[in-house]
Amino acid sequence: MRVYVPATLAMLARLVADGSLHAVNGTVFAVTPRLRESYADGDEDELADVALRDAALASLRLIGDSDAQPTAGSPARRVVLEADVDDAAATLRPDLDDAVVRLAGAISLERVIAAYVDNAAAESAVLAAVEVIDAADLGDEDAELTVGDAQDHDLAWYAPQELPFLLELL
Repeated sequence: MRVYVPATLAMLARLVADGSLHAVNGTVFAVTPRLRESYADGDEDELADVALRDAALASLRLIGDSDAQPTAGSPARRVVLEADVDDAAATLRPDLDDAVVRLAGAISLERVIAAYVDNAAAESAVLAAVEVIDAADLGDEDAELTVGDAQDHDLAWYAPQELPFLLELL
């Protein structure tokens, strides 16, 4: 199954250094039957983009999480890893996004197809969104617009072999 793993730059550095990564709480995103049912139209690519965007939103939360904070001086950028895995299981909780699946184990670097990372131009929008994401969840319209501003930034695509160089250049 193709999954989209929300991450941070610090998590990306651990993946490159260790060769594997555990998704936070095993939570990743994918094109699930529930996601397909929730869209009347949309091909596989469009649905995959929905799962990717859900993972990018989850990455905002990870940036704000003290346990997943970027190292000092590291830029605040959303990171999503795209990988093929065998052990993903769809969740059946209505309180979670339709694209949520759970992974039991680690994701090896060999299974990563691509990484999507914000450009420098997104940093201020990402930092602003991190500050208000909980308020956005509670219906604050201004906070929703701020989170939307961060989500409006396209993520840049990187091949797995480019990741060490990307990290070095940051």
